[in-house]
Amino acid sequence: MQKGIIDRFEGEYAVIEFDGKNEDVLRSELPAEVKPGDTLIFEEGKVMIDTEATSSRKKEIDSLMDDLFEQ
Repeated sequence: MQKGIIDRFEGEYAVIEFDGKNEDVLRSELPAEVKPGDTLIFEEGKVMIDTEATSSRKKEIDSLMDDLFEQ
């Protein structure tokens, strides 16, 4: 099993970060509903969105942003 985070889309490719390194993956190989910031699980030829990890990561980022802009 390998996990990656979608950084962005560039044309027909998704740029996915795996352990600090970016790789281009064809969008057609990913679930149709993926979006930047989603955590993906790559396992045995399948790709799934890890909704729990995506949600947790979003909450952490939102908290950091709140702390940064708190006055």
